[in-house]
Amino acid sequence: MDILAIWLGKLTLVLLRATGRRGTALPGLLVEKIFPAFLARRLSRLPGGVVVVTGTNGKTTTTKMLATVLSQKFRVLTNDTGGNFVRGTITAVLQQSDWLGRTPADIAVFELDEAHAVLFCQVHQPEHLLLLNVLRDQLDRFGEIDTTAQLLGKVAAQTSRHVVINRDDPRLVKLAAGLSAEVSYFGVVPGLRVLFPTDEEMYGGTVAISELPAAVELVSVELAMTTELSLRIGDSIEHLTLRAEGAHNAQNAAAAAALAVALGLDPATIASGLRAVEPAFGRGQSFDLDGRRVVLQLVKNPAGFRQSLRTIDGLSPAATVIAINDDYADGRDMSWLWDVDFAAGLSGHPSTHEAGDTPDAQQVKSGWLVTSGTRAADMAVRLQYDEIPTALVEPDLTDAVRQAVSHVKPGETVVVFSTYTAMWSLHRALLRMAGG
Repeated sequence: MDILAIWLGKLTLVLLRATGRRGTALPGLLVEKIFPAFLARRLSRLPGGVVVVTGTNGKTTTTKMLATVLSQKFRVLTNDTGGNFVRGTITAVLQQSDWLGRTPADIAVFELDEAHAVLFCQVHQPEHLLLLNVLRDQLDRFGEIDTTAQLLGKVAAQTSRHVVINRDDPRLVKLAAGLSAEVSYFGVVPGLRVLFPTDEEMYGGTVAISELPAAVELVSVELAMTTELSLRIGDSIEHLTLRAEGAHNAQNAAAAAALAVALGLDPATIASGLRAVEPAFGRGQSFDLDGRRVVLQLVKNPAGFRQSLRTIDGLSPAATVIAINDDYADGRDMSWLWDVDFAAGLSGHPSTHEAGDTPDAQQVKSGWLVTSGTRAADMAVRLQYDEIPTALVEPDLTDAVRQAVSHVKPGETVVVFSTYTAMWSLHRALLRMAGG
């Protein structure tokens, strides 16, 4: 029976690719409807069980990091390209199965949207769980963050073996009480806590320092053209360079390392795997366009955007594009943009200026600034309130990037901050422009 499901799913994937579509939902949807027990049967055969990675920010990158690290010891089944609904996990199984019906894997590592993680538990109770953070996200989908925390608590209660928690997120730490699974933590040293604020801290609350012991701790991070960091893994200090920019990716590395520790990997193996990780789709990916470097960064909520803006200091872009769409997958409610401190991120000035202290083009760290996407004009207005000058408002995504690239010299960098649906369009355009 399973081989029929696999053939159906794989043929659907072939047809999608033949028509130039890259979606992951349709194959999973068809198999889910026609063979409803397929996913449960496949996952129950994995000797290492299933790892679920969830939280507001960092799921895709952390999943890719963890899958890469674990692949040094296990055959890993994963959906690390972002198909984070239950149907996306079905499609991942279909993609990684062969035409004879075999799924060569020891363990699965699945990124799951917070709400769909609860639905996934109705199909298979995960053996391991990695909880990254709870931050204000798409209010029109999730509501307030306490609601999201409750969803994650349901997933944690269903996890059978081990739950790894961000010790610096009080809402997640509260979930540890009463769990039947073993619990361990990851975190950052006190001196770095200000770089990773909780929702309350981001809006002016006191930065709290956790005293919980961490299996893995981010000790240092330095941002330049690459991300240099040090992790304490058990009693060992490992120094490494990540290929994806940003302090947030250093924290993601600590999270992935902590789950790898729970699965028995040693510090040197974990560090080796992290060094090999390529940037996840749209999360710090770089493209070469006629000698100009273009870096694509996904943004989708206030905390994530603030973290991504910090990459500007290391990348020193000559031009920046901010591409904002408001399709369903982005969230229709774009009011969250008013909670991002663009003044601090783009100009280095606080969000309130003295009269007459408007930054000029030379003072703006982002360089030549373009807004794009369906909400290009709204984004330009938002920047105006933080006294950030916008050089160009170009709704067409491809034209916006072309103009930004043409504005800079060979050897210089363009950074593109993009919401989800804009990222897909930009990724395709950048591949074409780069000749990929």
